[in-house]
Amino acid sequence: MLSIEIDGKNYQIPQGKNLLEFLLENGFDIPHLCYHPALKSIGACRMCVVEVEGSKNLVTSCTAELKDGMKIKTNSPLIDEARKVNLSLILKEHPDDCMTCDQNGNCSLQDLAYEYFSSGKPLFGYLQKKRYEVDDSSEFLVRDLNKCIRCQLCVRVCDEIEGMSIYSMVERGHESYPSTFMDLPLAKTDCVSCGQCATVCPTGAIVEKPSIGKARWNAVEKVKTTCLYCGVGCQIDVYVDPKRNDIVRVDGSVENKEVNDAVATCVKGKFGYGFVNHPDRIKDPLMKVNGNFQTVSWDEALDYTAKKLIDIKEKYGPDSIAFLSSARCTNEENYLLQKIARAVIGTNNIDHCARLCHASTVAGLNMTFGAGAMTNSMEDIENAEVIVVTGTNTTENHPVYGSRVKKAVRNGAKLIVIDPRKIELANYATVWLRNLPGTDLAIFNGFLNIMIEEKLLDEKFISERTEGFEDVKNAVMKYTPEYVSKITGVESSKIRIAAELYAKAESASILYAMGITQHVSGTKNVISIANLAMASGKIGKPGSGVNPLRGQSNVQGAGDVGCLPNVFPGNQSVLSEDVRKKFERAWEVSNLPDKPGLTSVEMFNAMIDGKIKALFVMGENPVMSHPDSCHARRALESLEFFADMDIFPNDTTKYADVILAASSGFEKDGTFTNTERRVQRVRRVLKPIGNSQPDWIILKALMNKLGYKADYRDPSEIMEEIASVSPIYAGISYDRIEKQGIQWPCTSETHQGTDILHKEKFSTSNGLGKFIPVEFTEPPELPDETYPFYLSTGRILYQYHTGTMTRRVKELEDTRPKVEIEINPEDAEQLGIVSGDVVRVTSRRGSIEGQVKVTERSQKGLIFIPFHYAEAPANILTLAALDPIAKIPTFKVSAVKVEKVRSVG
Repeated sequence: MLSIEIDGKNYQIPQGKNLLEFLLENGFDIPHLCYHPALKSIGACRMCVVEVEGSKNLVTSCTAELKDGMKIKTNSPLIDEARKVNLSLILKEHPDDCMTCDQNGNCSLQDLAYEYFSSGKPLFGYLQKKRYEVDDSSEFLVRDLNKCIRCQLCVRVCDEIEGMSIYSMVERGHESYPSTFMDLPLAKTDCVSCGQCATVCPTGAIVEKPSIGKARWNAVEKVKTTCLYCGVGCQIDVYVDPKRNDIVRVDGSVENKEVNDAVATCVKGKFGYGFVNHPDRIKDPLMKVNGNFQTVSWDEALDYTAKKLIDIKEKYGPDSIAFLSSARCTNEENYLLQKIARAVIGTNNIDHCARLCHASTVAGLNMTFGAGAMTNSMEDIENAEVIVVTGTNTTENHPVYGSRVKKAVRNGAKLIVIDPRKIELANYATVWLRNLPGTDLAIFNGFLNIMIEEKLLDEKFISERTEGFEDVKNAVMKYTPEYVSKITGVESSKIRIAAELYAKAESASILYAMGITQHVSGTKNVISIANLAMASGKIGKPGSGVNPLRGQSNVQGAGDVGCLPNVFPGNQSVLSEDVRKKFERAWEVSNLPDKPGLTSVEMFNAMIDGKIKALFVMGENPVMSHPDSCHARRALESLEFFADMDIFPNDTTKYADVILAASSGFEKDGTFTNTERRVQRVRRVLKPIGNSQPDWIILKALMNKLGYKADYRDPSEIMEEIASVSPIYAGISYDRIEKQGIQWPCTSETHQGTDILHKEKFSTSNGLGKFIPVEFTEPPELPDETYPFYLSTGRILYQYHTGTMTRRVKELEDTRPKVEIEINPEDAEQLGIVSGDVVRVTSRRGSIEGQVKVTERSQKGLIFIPFHYAEAPANILTLAALDPIAKIPTFKVSAVKVEKVRSVG
């Protein structure tokens, strides 16, 4: 701590603390235009100047080097005059068009002009020098450099946070300005439309297109909440016009550096809010009458739903009913739905979309570590010496976290990428292993083989913290680099380089996602990664661990609160009599079901077999998200009763008998749990649209209609109940997470949460990590003469999941309006097709048509198709073969053929 005098008063300041930051935090009114707490300070605007005793010149407080005993003045005639001069120099070249500027009322420069020049006349007058053409080429941003004040915030945020470096300062002095490469229009650059430059711009030089004309800043209210999209869980400030019940703008919240670096957003989190007032919104409950949906009252819809569920339960038994919950709904809502399934209906037939993405993570990490979740915090990636990225297109699917990975690499971390496609991070990799689809397990067994051969194991960690290593050691002996090369198509020398990089590092983190999990061998893939981390001792410490990246905003939380067929909330087994008794007491029921229910894909099989008669779906679109979509449609057609709860009509709701009009995540209170196990607040920003209701209110009403008393007054009471029955959430309450989320396990009201799992012992019954030998097996369907291509499905940056929300956001849809079927140039040449041609892709299950994109991103023999587009549903093609342990489908490897339908134009 440094002892420093400020305006005659002594303060203790931590060494290394930014002076301006300290002053602002302690109530000093210090003007500034070029400072942002997330970025390095450069002192460009010189508005934050202070006097330092002994210094000949005024000092910019944002860059001041603090020393013990310094005496500082923040206000004096000299300081005031300097600030007026600096501000006048800025205003001299700034247009005098505040009344027509979209940032009027939300402009830092305007605020300072009012403060320092109440008469309206700067020291030097106005010059109004127009020099630049306005760039409105982007779907999302407008750049008017005539309003630029050279603060360089756009340059710095794009470089330091986003890692794209789209802008750089060109020219010198008063002629300098932030330019794109070759002064290209923004739409012609590699800009990923994260919008962070607009967030930090203190004037109207960069404004957001969707906000233009919407903002009346004196009437706008700000609400902090959690982003509704991927599992990163970015904290965002939502600016809303309460009179119009509409969102004006979204910014990354500066209060939460640990999640999204105090400012970061992606294009969906920043601009993907336009769906909330879309005319397609389901605004009232609907019932199907003579094949057509009709608006009904809430009582009528809920009475009908309750009666049908009760009748089917009495006629066929509780296990004839199944429930699908949602990773886009809150923890509280998911908890209520699984409670309805178990405590009211009496079945464990409850599942959610984790079954389609990370069920193998939960199974594999539970078997090895005792906890099926990300071991380390997202912020911790910047401590890694080596980062392994496998089966995750991080910069597109988890963009804000992808930027953290790039930052870590720029700061010296070595990156290993294992992926059949050329993802963006391959450009940053020290070594890229471009393997054949579905061969990841062989690579990790190969890494372990090399580590054993070269004596790179952490013998102490293995002996003290684990069990079963000898079985794994014997199993991997045949996985020599040469043997693995034959399986994967990767050069043996590259495999050795990557293995040595990982093993020799002091700290190394493994990141993975659905490229690892969505296989018949998904659980074994995860186990092989866990084996590698334990053998190298890279678990339970900073910069290391096994870190699965969850795809949707609350996919982690939905599983945590019990929306899985084999566990109650808190990952407590339904097979345990003690656990069942505990929940019977808590829920005041008897005879909770004692055998695991059906997983989501098994439910659909059971519908066709006639065993499942009724289905209740909350916020899911299985017709689009399940493998073999034709099979899913047949299953829904076979039901006696189907109730769906959603915010938009989709390919699944059309099969429903009743649709309950739900509210979006912007219209409710609750919590999400992000991919790093952090439980964070979701706050209501808007009133529910039309006659829709938050899901928790609908479920509460349904529980009462079903004869189970539910009297929750607000979601905080539901969280209190979750905490009372789930040890890992025991210390979570709304009061404790008001400002900052807490990572589970949080076992008491005084516990601070857990940033890194397994520091001293694993979460297994005996505290030891469990090595499990796993063998590589080929995917169940491989290319052959009839179907000569691999097919892999996935997501793209500008769309999300089944497109329910993003395809109703004009700017996102205009950017990527059609499916693009990626194919390698050599394959395209052999087929006689070029980019823009329409092709038919056919598997053994069906066909779709779409436009081709010829690209080196796909290796020869691989077709990649995003699954967001209902008019070209990729999951018609995919295989419904299941992992025998996790019951997850194999989305990443199917066999297809490609035929040209018509030429471009």
